[in-house]
Amino acid sequence: MDMPVGHNPDFTVINETGDYIVVDKPAPLLIHPSVPGNPPTLLDGLQALLAYDIANGAALSIINRLDRETSGVVIVAKNKATARKLSIAMQERRVEKEYLALVHGKPKQSRFAISEPILRAGDVEESAIWVKQIPHPAGSPCCTHFETLRQHGPLTLMRASPETGRMHQIRVHAKQAGLPIVGDKIYGPDENCYLDFIAGGWTEKLASKLLIPRQALHCRRMAIQGVGEWKAELPAELEHLLTTDCPAPKVPPANKE
Repeated sequence: MDMPVGHNPDFTVINETGDYIVVDKPAPLLIHPSVPGNPPTLLDGLQALLAYDIANGAALSIINRLDRETSGVVIVAKNKATARKLSIAMQERRVEKEYLALVHGKPKQSRFAISEPILRAGDVEESAIWVKQIPHPAGSPCCTHFETLRQHGPLTLMRASPETGRMHQIRVHAKQAGLPIVGDKIYGPDENCYLDFIAGGWTEKLASKLLIPRQALHCRRMAIQGVGEWKAELPAELEHLLTTDCPAPKVPPANKE
């Protein structure tokens, strides 16, 4: 299927008030600049969109951050008071988060939870990927609830509801369950896909293993008590995989750590 491999600057405004704006971020759009020379980011686009507000004192603060290759709901405060209010709600876990994850395989149970602690792999073992996380007893406590929504051939669309917000939590727990997320370069069929992609970009070899050049993870819903609820529909490129015949790359067994 055709899909942009590089930068996708387009985002959709879901809701806007004088205190915040909520958008549907596409993949693979970066949330904010990380190094000089990055392509335009979501923050760049918001600053352009809200130039008038900023000129009149608005100060943008992104409340929930998504990985570059994860799409979906992003909440951005327009002032310090709102940023503090929403950040405290996040810290106190008064926020409901619901993701859609398209995974390889079929779960044995329609509903289950994974509660393995996770930490950075490099803290306890050699790892060529600095950001890679792994299940480990010494890691940070976390829990993710999974529920099957649809099945199509070798793929399953699941709802993933994390109780916590650890780095790569859903992706690590999906792999732990033996259900790696489609397109995941680190926790998918082969972590070398990540290194190959960094070195040479998107290739036919990677396409044969990953199916799509982004991880099939989408923040479908965010709700903050006393503030609001926002939803973003499953992106077309992920819906496409649920309506067409897809090859089935080899998938590793469940992580037994």
